[in-house]
Amino acid sequence: MITKKNLLEQEYMRVAGRILASVFSELQEAAKVGVSTKFLDDKAYSLIKSHSCEPAFLDYSGFPATICASLNNEVVHGIPSDRVILKKGDIFSIDIGLIYKEYYADMAKTIAIGNISKRNRLLIDETKASLADAIKKVVPGNTFGDIGAAIQQRVERNGLSVVREYVGHGIGKELHEEPQIFNYGLPGQGVKIEEGMVFAIEPMVNLGGWKTKVLKDGWTVVTKDGSLSAHFEHTVLVTSNGQEVLTIDQ
Repeated sequence: MITKKNLLEQEYMRVAGRILASVFSELQEAAKVGVSTKFLDDKAYSLIKSHSCEPAFLDYSGFPATICASLNNEVVHGIPSDRVILKKGDIFSIDIGLIYKEYYADMAKTIAIGNISKRNRLLIDETKASLADAIKKVVPGNTFGDIGAAIQQRVERNGLSVVREYVGHGIGKELHEEPQIFNYGLPGQGVKIEEGMVFAIEPMVNLGGWKTKVLKDGWTVVTKDGSLSAHFEHTVLVTSNGQEVLTIDQ
């Protein structure tokens, strides 16, 4: 069942999103050459707690960290480690969520560490642009197929591929609510979008093929062909005439 949030719930989620965006901004500033992903995880935990919020991912289904720290060919769910040190030329995805007054916010971005190749820059830029294209489709009366089609069309036009096995999702008092938001699809298909819905749209895009596999740690998802991957995500509220992105730093 897809839930619609009332005005009070929307305001709680608006605050949650604003706090999360602020936390992410500080993490992004700290993500530099020579920094470990465990350092960033510890920083994320401290920042979230300083806002009287709770980490959304820590212990979620047993996940052992505050952030998902995915490096280069890692798609999602990378586990932070003091042995993983960021180096020049890496592309690094941070996925992070928090809980404010029982309501969740969720976001992700892929960051370039130092100078990167033109091809890798294309991957990051087009993944980010595909999310922007998808958000524009968040209008009452459109469908979830419109969202997926916007992402797929942008990505494949640039010779990249959309990950199929992992999707966006509804969000509210649970981190993952209905519906699933596929990052591919056909315009006009699927459930219609309605005012008051809140969901996380999160394209995951690969330089190579779309297939993935999970490493022996049971969490880290990597591209099956070893190609690099990028990931962007925002929590979005459906308004009467369009959308409001909740995870943008004010």
